[in-house]
Amino acid sequence: MRVLLLYPQFPKTFWSFEKILELVDRRVLLPPLGLVTVAAILPQSWEFRLVDRNVRAVTEAEWEWADLVILSAMIVQKQDLLTLTREAKQRGKRVAVGGPYPTSIPEDALAAGADYLILDEGEITLPLFVQAVQQGEPQGIFRSNGEKPDVTDTPIPRFDLLELDAYDSMSVQFSRGCPFQCEFCDIIVLYGRKPRTKNPDQLIAELDRLYELGWRRAIFMVDDNFIGNKRNVKLMLQKLKGWMVEHQYPFSFNTEASIDLAQDPELMQLMVECNFNAVFLGIETPDAESLQLTKKFQNTRSSLADSVWAINQAGLRIMAGFIIGFDGEKPGAGDRIIEFVEQTAIPTALFGILQALPNTALWHRLEKEERLLGNKGDGDQMALMNFIPTRPIEEIAQEYIHAFCTLYEPRQFLDRTYRHFLKMSPPQIQAPAQIPSPAELRALAIIVWRQGFQRNTRWKFWHHLFSILKHNPAVWDHYLTVCAHAEHFIEFRQLVREQIEAELAEFYVKQSERSTLKKVAA
Repeated sequence: MRVLLLYPQFPKTFWSFEKILELVDRRVLLPPLGLVTVAAILPQSWEFRLVDRNVRAVTEAEWEWADLVILSAMIVQKQDLLTLTREAKQRGKRVAVGGPYPTSIPEDALAAGADYLILDEGEITLPLFVQAVQQGEPQGIFRSNGEKPDVTDTPIPRFDLLELDAYDSMSVQFSRGCPFQCEFCDIIVLYGRKPRTKNPDQLIAELDRLYELGWRRAIFMVDDNFIGNKRNVKLMLQKLKGWMVEHQYPFSFNTEASIDLAQDPELMQLMVECNFNAVFLGIETPDAESLQLTKKFQNTRSSLADSVWAINQAGLRIMAGFIIGFDGEKPGAGDRIIEFVEQTAIPTALFGILQALPNTALWHRLEKEERLLGNKGDGDQMALMNFIPTRPIEEIAQEYIHAFCTLYEPRQFLDRTYRHFLKMSPPQIQAPAQIPSPAELRALAIIVWRQGFQRNTRWKFWHHLFSILKHNPAVWDHYLTVCAHAEHFIEFRQLVREQIEAELAEFYVKQSERSTLKKVAA
């Protein structure tokens, strides 16, 4: 069996970081970990080729070679998944689809012509699919019926199928699931609220494989909440710490975690000792009432600002997610997010408008209240919400535009980044010095030229850089890396404004049409 694994394109938004990737001559931020895991679970007697459409197009030879096409996608990739499914069917190929998007909305993939739906988690449903194919069944829908797999049985992903030079970071997974109950989150719908972890040796084996393949750059632990099972993650980190020392720190790590990480100094210390240098936090909003309503209770148990500073001073750079548009939100939510980000000096604040994702608790509540706007959304938070909010939609849109443009005003961004790294604890490990690659030297030269000479913020750039070199020199390279983010976000300010204003204009037209229809009906 010759299997062509296809990973659909992501739309180009400020979430895709393409301006930053251009600096280091990479095509994509992260690889399709799900598909290389699928390839490891399927029979190894089958032949595999993988094409990440974010890296390159599928060739005619690859289409011709394939007996079976398998696609996996998140909801934000839905347009390209549906396009690729139709194209494969037009070429007479059998098509199987899976991943978070088909699992949430299977009818879309069926309408596009998919023969097989491999839904839920593949450790359970892929063997059912293989059995059906081997028995000659031309189609099928395979579900786990609520059963969750034991991820300690998950094999090492087929990292060898990836075009490694195309990626800025590699992906590995230690756990699935999250213990919390945030109303808007689809992770607990897809993977449950009981975090399941691999065993430490299993993760080390995956790192061994990446090391053998020559990978020597960053690795993102894609766990939706890395610290969901603190006991097990500490056991893994103890093992990882020894492996990193033995291999002279070939990787750096980033991950996502809930903000209660700040209440566990031992865990933060272990992460830093394993060369974790950044963590993404889902802060969402500083408004306690909104956090309570959306059931993000873990963010209400202690001071958000104090927690951010505790994580920063432990030696971890903070990236954080913020959302506007919660029910019951009071006017000025955008300004309160600006104030919080400035207060806590979070350099990279990923800021979006609330979307109701299919089958989440938020989706079901809004459906019952008849507030959904008739579309299932596409997961793009740089767009208006897909439901009727509790305050005027134009008010939310204007606050979003103002807040995004303010957060990434060049002077404010540079000042925030400077304050963040000035207070950060320096790295505690003694990794051997590495010769920068040509791509890294080129990126450094571009950043220094643009920010140190071309822009009108050049004096601020040099002041902050020399101050970092004087007061916290161990973090200077991390500081410049985050300065590079300005190359991406500053440009996207105008694109955000244009997209939201265009969507608002479309919203007004539809609102006028609905009003006219009501008058005619009356």
